[in-house]
Amino acid sequence: MRASSSTSSRRSFLAASAGLAVPGLAFRPFGGEGDSSSSADSKVGSRSGSECSLASEVAHRGPKVRKKAVKLGMVQGDASLRDKLQLLRDLGFDGVEPAAPGGWDAEELNEAAAAAGIEVHGLVGSKHWQLPLSSPDEKVRSEGREAFESAIRLAPSVGASTVLLVPAVVNGSVSYQSAWERSIQEIRKILPVCRESGIQIALENVWNNFLLSPLEAALYVDTLNDGVELEDGRPPVGFYFDAGNLVRYGWPLHWVEALGSRILKVDVKDYSRDKQMNSGPWSGFGVGIGEGNTGWPEVVAALDAIGYDGWYTAEVQGGDEARLRQIAERMDAFLKD
Repeated sequence: MRASSSTSSRRSFLAASAGLAVPGLAFRPFGGEGDSSSSADSKVGSRSGSECSLASEVAHRGPKVRKKAVKLGMVQGDASLRDKLQLLRDLGFDGVEPAAPGGWDAEELNEAAAAAGIEVHGLVGSKHWQLPLSSPDEKVRSEGREAFESAIRLAPSVGASTVLLVPAVVNGSVSYQSAWERSIQEIRKILPVCRESGIQIALENVWNNFLLSPLEAALYVDTLNDGVELEDGRPPVGFYFDAGNLVRYGWPLHWVEALGSRILKVDVKDYSRDKQMNSGPWSGFGVGIGEGNTGWPEVVAALDAIGYDGWYTAEVQGGDEARLRQIAERMDAFLKD
């Protein structure tokens, strides 16, 4: 008899907690024993020495595609959308990522992006904090799911390939296990929309008290992708890797190693452990890109090593032209060979 989705989700959660294999799921820590899915996998999996030495084993396989972007809301001021995107292009940015639903018009955005020669590479779901898919209220979950589905349906019209999702929020009234089960059930309902549109869901790691381990995050992605794929064979769900968000309680290189090809996009910010210890957790974000403990050169090298080619999108305090220029220069310091 086929297990119910609730039973299956509970089994997956307990297995993740216990470090056990889940029958029927193809979870493999990236580069782990028996993983021969690619030459990059084999290279990392067979390395010797410290497990923190991943970045030092980058194979030179030709130039990497490292595209630089910002969140659209970071471009401040009263300029027109077209002028804002032209400014980004002039500063060397390749793309932009707006929130959705977000109050912008798709036709206007397309015209502005085409005129500036800039890409709308993805969208950011704007309702997952207000309407979390882990809510105990079924109505809230339904409204959150519908809002996210509308973003997925909008994405192809602006050329986006992913929509970012915070999958769940754990707090005093929502247990970890409930968040796991409810969010998986709701996201599975969204997958047919992904298949129709060809858009991938990119799950972001944020301070939502959920998916706190890289192996658990990989299992969560694999659980959602089990038995499902898009028309072109791609998995419908992947990871939006935010290295800066991890420094408070882990090491970004460990997450790159564990997630491997599950990483679809990368957010860029930094975080200082000194500020965290001296002034509180949120103060850790009070440093510029490249000034904290994220270790961006090593993170980029590790991403190169797993074969990541794609987008690096700044998610920091925006501003005027001078501020955006500073962000571009700081990103160029580790993105350009």
